[in-house]
Amino acid sequence: MRGLAFSALAFAAGSLAADCNGHAELCDRIYSDVTFVGAHNSPFVGVGPSDNQFTSPTDQLNEGVRFLQAQTQDKDGAVEMCHTSCILEDAGTLESYLGEIKSWVDGNPNEVVTLLLTNPDAIDITKFGDAFTSTGLADYVFTPTTQLALADWPTLGDLISSGNRVVVFMDYNMDITKVPYILDEFVYYFETPFSPTEDNFVQCNIDRPSGASADGRMFLANHNLNVEVLPDVLIPDPLQASDTNSVASITAQTDICKQNYGRYPNVVLLDFVSVGDAIAVQNQLNGF
Repeated sequence: MRGLAFSALAFAAGSLAADCNGHAELCDRIYSDVTFVGAHNSPFVGVGPSDNQFTSPTDQLNEGVRFLQAQTQDKDGAVEMCHTSCILEDAGTLESYLGEIKSWVDGNPNEVVTLLLTNPDAIDITKFGDAFTSTGLADYVFTPTTQLALADWPTLGDLISSGNRVVVFMDYNMDITKVPYILDEFVYYFETPFSPTEDNFVQCNIDRPSGASADGRMFLANHNLNVEVLPDVLIPDPLQASDTNSVASITAQTDICKQNYGRYPNVVLLDFVSVGDAIAVQNQLNGF
């Protein structure tokens, strides 16, 4: 695992890459001042009621997505990519998922990628660390030496030049004393309500962490529409994906965020990210 120490060359010259995440302008922009569209439940691919994407994580990355979110569950003591339950949806092992991302990162040296993993079963964090190590993805991870303020994040160019260009967060049950590069999501982010339905879709309220202030935090806007098929049973709505992921729909929410907090979200998390205008909106919100 590489540390945070940037080379003198990286500091002196900035990014050695002509482009950073596809745009030269992003090389000098700090990570906390970039908006990413994200793939919600990125490994759950298909057309079933538990699927949130139509294309694989590799295809999501090829399409321009640089923020991948994924759920994990404990399956017989192993870390498995499962949606709520491994009986409901099982997309394979964490090692397989990370290995796919590692292969893509190997082939795309001028890209910064972020992973957000969930850990509802409180699986031992060292098992996640073992998976990052065994796949080689640990060679790319970003490890801050101290908790970063909003303005203290490195630029995308610095991340790329240093080689530390995979940023990893976890929602709950991480332990940075054991795996220092799996960062506490809610130290660094707040989120709008998740699993939104039509009646609470266009808003930008703080949901998690409860009672949090927006000051000093990046933030994630959940923009993935769900339908209630039974009382308290929600499933993704692929039929509306084209409208949900349109410029008009996404910016209706992000404009409220800008009004509320004076800035656009750092992440707009989408289902079926291959449908609609996700990358066009990402470019727009970044000023391109």
